[in-house]
Amino acid sequence: MWYFSWILGIGVALGFGIINVMWLDANGKFLNGHEPGQTGPKGAPPGDTGTQHGEARRP
Repeated sequence: MWYFSWILGIGVALGFGIINVMWLDANGKFLNGHEPGQTGPKGAPPGDTGTQHGEARRP
């Protein structure tokens, strides 16, 4: 019966990981490949031009 506790533990760990990723994404804590104060190449538009904070750019 030890395998039930293993399955339960793995399920809880996966659930915690998924909820953590969703929480970080919703709060904008993910860095998009650069530091918060770092800028891109000269003349490049900002990555969030025309979008709300946290919203993906749509074609």
